[in-house]
Amino acid sequence: MFENILPTQADTLRHEANVEVLDVREAHEVAAGKIPNARHIPLGQLFARLNELDPNKTYIVVCHSGGRSALACEWLSERGFHVKNMVGGMMSWEGEVE
Repeated sequence: MFENILPTQADTLRHEANVEVLDVREAHEVAAGKIPNARHIPLGQLFARLNELDPNKTYIVVCHSGGRSALACEWLSERGFHVKNMVGGMMSWEGEVE
């Protein structure tokens, strides 16, 4: 199971130790702006790149509107990762971007 969190909660949580933002959007979407220091792994590459993720961290998973990130959270939580889905995705994000 995974938890859904609001963008405001994600903005606070992302500064905590052992928490990382995981952006599963496509490269052209990320090029328009992403949450600072977010790790970018497109959803289609996630399984092939699981070795890049630390099972001891908590990941806030982000996409454009929250659908792909929910799917990624489902897959990752089934594999033992600690994940939180940011509802509304980048469409709802009001924090800083890089």
